[in-house]
Amino acid sequence: MQTYLLRRIALALPVLLGITVVTFAFTELAPGDAVSSMVLSRLDETQELQLDMEALRASYGLDKPAPVRYVSWLQSILTGNLGKRIITREDVSKAIGRRLPATLQLMVTSGLIALIGGIALGIFSAVRQYSWADYVFTVFVFTGISIPNFFAAIVVLYLFAVNMRWLPTSGYSTVTLTDAGFFTTFFDRLKYMVLPAGVLAIEGMATYMRYTRASMLEVLRTDYVTVARSKGLRERMVIYKHAFRNAILPVITIAGLQIPGLFGGALIIETIFDWPGLGRLYLDGVSARDYPLIMSMVLLSAVLIVLSNLAADLAYAVADPRIRYE
Repeated sequence: MQTYLLRRIALALPVLLGITVVTFAFTELAPGDAVSSMVLSRLDETQELQLDMEALRASYGLDKPAPVRYVSWLQSILTGNLGKRIITREDVSKAIGRRLPATLQLMVTSGLIALIGGIALGIFSAVRQYSWADYVFTVFVFTGISIPNFFAAIVVLYLFAVNMRWLPTSGYSTVTLTDAGFFTTFFDRLKYMVLPAGVLAIEGMATYMRYTRASMLEVLRTDYVTVARSKGLRERMVIYKHAFRNAILPVITIAGLQIPGLFGGALIIETIFDWPGLGRLYLDGVSARDYPLIMSMVLLSAVLIVLSNLAADLAYAVADPRIRYE
């Protein structure tokens, strides 16, 4: 197992390096730079027409060739330093660390809702195949997969926040709520999380349900499930202990692919619901051509993909003892 982990990590390093090279290259190919963005912004506001752009680029190190700047950024990364934002001169690690907990909170909540709900509905639908509930859940699957999450966010905002006024339209917590107790603060933040987490979980829940149902239907027709039933075992034990454990491998694969998708979807949903996570920070970095921030965000996403795939591989061995990594 240790040899397998080391091999996977060694193979992941060139992949991460290639991702940073491609990202940096596309950032450089885009027209303009961070200084141009700052100057245009300041011209619109203060009409300062004689800014020395070249001196400003030199002060930020943007006058150096692109390969030199990339190597300098890579050396900083290897020492654990993500660099400084060009616009605010704030440490990128501090900027990401300040907003990362809110994004993780949204991702974990929506991921658990999607995983638990999708598996439960998939098992229920497979056990009661061709029932009215199965048809209803099948419609939900195709609807959840087909509708983009940003469109679903607009719909639920109009229905539950604007029209019915059951839930807040945006934000993280009530601004005027200060010095409240733990439970008051918890339920207040939960109220703000319902819509963004629910929207983010819809597509994942539909995907989990689809694959769980298909895998369970295949396993329920196998001979060992028939033998288990003929022995007089309870139906619940047959379903959960014998059938589901052998049907879970495709679900683990989908889970490994869904985690990076949650991160990307969270950036969009956070912008719509004004959630104080990494979404707004990433958009600010892109609009300002803040390449240290952009590179760090992309690297964070790439590391998340590698770790999720590795976790899925390790979960195979837990779910199926026949799988061994030597």
